[in-house]
Amino acid sequence: MYQDNVIALDLAKNVIQVCILDKQNEVKTNRELRRQQVLNWLAKQAPSIVAMEACGSAHYWAKQARALGHQPILLSARFVKKFVEGHKTDKNDALAIGIAARQPNLKPVSIKSDDQLALQAMEKIRKHYQDTAIATSNLVRAIAFEFGIVIPKGEKAFRERLPDILEDAENGLPMMLREPLHQQYQFWISLKQQVRQAEKQLRVQLNTHEQCNELQKLDGVGPVNALNLYLALGTRGEAFKNGREAAACIGLTPKQHSSGGKVVMLGISRRIAKKQLRANLIQGALAKIKIVAKRAPRNTREVWMKQLIERRGLRRAAVALANKTVRMAWAMVHYQQPYQAPESVTI
Repeated sequence: MYQDNVIALDLAKNVIQVCILDKQNEVKTNRELRRQQVLNWLAKQAPSIVAMEACGSAHYWAKQARALGHQPILLSARFVKKFVEGHKTDKNDALAIGIAARQPNLKPVSIKSDDQLALQAMEKIRKHYQDTAIATSNLVRAIAFEFGIVIPKGEKAFRERLPDILEDAENGLPMMLREPLHQQYQFWISLKQQVRQAEKQLRVQLNTHEQCNELQKLDGVGPVNALNLYLALGTRGEAFKNGREAAACIGLTPKQHSSGGKVVMLGISRRIAKKQLRANLIQGALAKIKIVAKRAPRNTREVWMKQLIERRGLRRAAVALANKTVRMAWAMVHYQQPYQAPESVTI
């Protein structure tokens, strides 16, 4: 017998499926409500656990449920999927959410504050401009390549070479294509300006954010990594029990296969939810590792890096440093402590 009822919400734009599991884990109701009806309906329910998948509008509904006296829980869609039985229907999905909310190995997604959601949105807008700019330049390169015109890699080469290509009347590029390609070039220029503007706006916000400023002091962590770490860990690291669990969720710990007391450690997992954050952390760590590899270590952490580079190589050392970075970041946000620099060493 459980202490609280579970109200499972299968969220959608116009209708929301609501399923109630009582204290005996029996289904009391499983029906569809219009979006406008849900708040009034929740207000009439006894204080319960309100569970939903961490999808669009989930943070909004979680905060509304909390204001009405309920205990909201956000679940990973991948975790919920294991409990879906039968056909893909709203009723079965809502029931699966309710069942998943009562599992002992549940690891809920942290509920973000309005400030966190705003910072996350600003970063998504910046990345959207950046991704669109890359896609635009790749499109133009591919079109030019069909006519035997090769534009070297890099933004500088694209910016400098394309105007000359469009002005060269003898390079084989059809006249009908020159104006559309020029429009794409101007579109690319405007996107790069939008990227710089978005980065500037984001930097202004991060400069006044105490936790993000502290996280930027970690090895290989810049403004973008600091923001994404803060969003992944939560204000107090409440999404994870410890730093190792945070590193495992981001995908920076090796997979483990154990049977009969025998444990085999495999490579890092490819199936994770935060692939971009992991890639950025490893890239930042690799930049730091390459610097340390070329000079004498200056502190105890760099001594550790140097030894690890000699034993395991640059890339594995970078993954290990990224793992350590996440663990340190979790400790900083969980215990609300500033960054503690490692002790200096004299070689």
